[in-house]
Amino acid sequence: MEREPGDGSLFFRGLQNRSREKVKLRKRKSALYLSPQESARRRGLLGENIYLVLFTIALRICNCFLVQTSFVPDEYWQSLEVAHHMVFKYPFYGYLTWEWTERLRGYTYPLIFASMYKILHLLGNDSVQLLIWIPRLAQALLSAIADLRLYSLMKQLENQQIARWVFFCQLCSWFTWYCCTRTLTNTMETVLTVIALFYYPLEGSKSMNSVKYSSLVALAFIIRPTAVIPWIPLLFRHFWQAQRKLDLILHQFLPVGFVTLSWSLIIDRIFFGEWTLVQYNFLKFNVLQNLGTFYGSHPWHWYFSQGFPAVLGTHLPFFIHGCFLAPKRYRILLVTVLWTLLVYSMLSHKEFRFIYPVLPFCMVFCGYSLNHLKMWKKPALSVLFLSNMLLALYTGLVHQRGTLDVMTHIQELGYNNNLNKSAASVFVMMPCHSTPFYSHVHHPLPMRFLQCPPDLTGKSQYLDEADVFYQNPLSWLYKEFHNNSTLPTYLIIFNVLEEEISAFLISRNYERTATFFHTHLPEGRTGSHIYIYERKLKGKLYRR
Repeated sequence: MEREPGDGSLFFRGLQNRSREKVKLRKRKSALYLSPQESARRRGLLGENIYLVLFTIALRICNCFLVQTSFVPDEYWQSLEVAHHMVFKYPFYGYLTWEWTERLRGYTYPLIFASMYKILHLLGNDSVQLLIWIPRLAQALLSAIADLRLYSLMKQLENQQIARWVFFCQLCSWFTWYCCTRTLTNTMETVLTVIALFYYPLEGSKSMNSVKYSSLVALAFIIRPTAVIPWIPLLFRHFWQAQRKLDLILHQFLPVGFVTLSWSLIIDRIFFGEWTLVQYNFLKFNVLQNLGTFYGSHPWHWYFSQGFPAVLGTHLPFFIHGCFLAPKRYRILLVTVLWTLLVYSMLSHKEFRFIYPVLPFCMVFCGYSLNHLKMWKKPALSVLFLSNMLLALYTGLVHQRGTLDVMTHIQELGYNNNLNKSAASVFVMMPCHSTPFYSHVHHPLPMRFLQCPPDLTGKSQYLDEADVFYQNPLSWLYKEFHNNSTLPTYLIIFNVLEEEISAFLISRNYERTATFFHTHLPEGRTGSHIYIYERKLKGKLYRR
């Protein structure tokens, strides 16, 4: 078939017109085809997916509001009470414990919360609820950052699947839930340890930075000197593997240590009024002299037989299983966990929170275990999640909540008495430091509690005020308050003390006005409930 004249020119002209049209290419959805700008837009502030970042922060904020119980006195007396005293001590109220008069603690950590308090005060918004919750929300945010850093590290070292299992284990750990939003130095130590591990030169890490990780370790040491214990094997490994060892020490470790220690010295010089090396005082008291035994002691095996299994909870079998599965490069993390347990086992005074900083290390091995499970994976996940959440909710909402509820009530009484212009006072007759103090009342209400400083003079058979009181509470009360004019308006006691001092309460016209649940597991001097007794005057309750 022959082509007619002119057909060829039309054919080539059509091709020419088509070539001038813009050709639309199908957009690729894979991250491999994203531009650097688009990729950065999809990532959050911490280099992770923005939705993951927001989810983690939201979870820790919920975590914060679902922890309404007390754990140990230090979460108030070594942070919030100190910060409150720094900002509001003039003209009339605030309190510091004996550790601060003996200069065993540094002001670096409380200064963080004092700065928040000062800003609230300058803005005229220093309500008691903000003073309580703003520091805890800040701690929750820092814990969320640590969670994300642990996830990012595992994604670099392994893959996204293993990273997700480690992240899951970290988020559903009951003890992490219980501690990570509290204003404890142990919590900040854990946060700094995890973030520092992100920059530590582990094999396969793409974010290693010696200056950053050593700066974070140094800051953790300034806040809590025992924070160096988990890092001893890690620092030794880094030094051993470094090709330029002298350069590592002279140009990285020493400058970082000098700057952070100088910063700590200057801060403490400002608030103590003289040069003080609190880190040495802290280690001398707790490690060299082992005077921490004044607050209780446990057998050497306690961490292995009770402490560590309790902290891990139902993660324990997964941790053991993961120890056999994880690659050799994670052996240093296992060594760090065992080393920390061994060192703390040498000290007589032991607490669960002391080993909290190595708990995220354990989650790495738990994640490996879950990743390799084939059979019974869904039942195992269900048991792990439900058991941890039930324990987290119980300890966060029920166990040992009375000491916080009673201070909320006292704050309301102080406010009402201020409106009525009546001079009320409070005496907390419970084991010392059972409750928070002015940071949870924020009112110049005269308050007192039973003192319990340790003996620093070497006296034999030393008894503090709390011990003397509990030897014979009734006799102590009659002797202490022989004059009715010195009687406090409110007495706060555990229910176990009520029967023993009932004669004093009746003779001094005290009447129970409030009851608060505290715990289902009372022990020693604590009880299941807390009572507030109010003194009557001329047939009426004092506040009326």
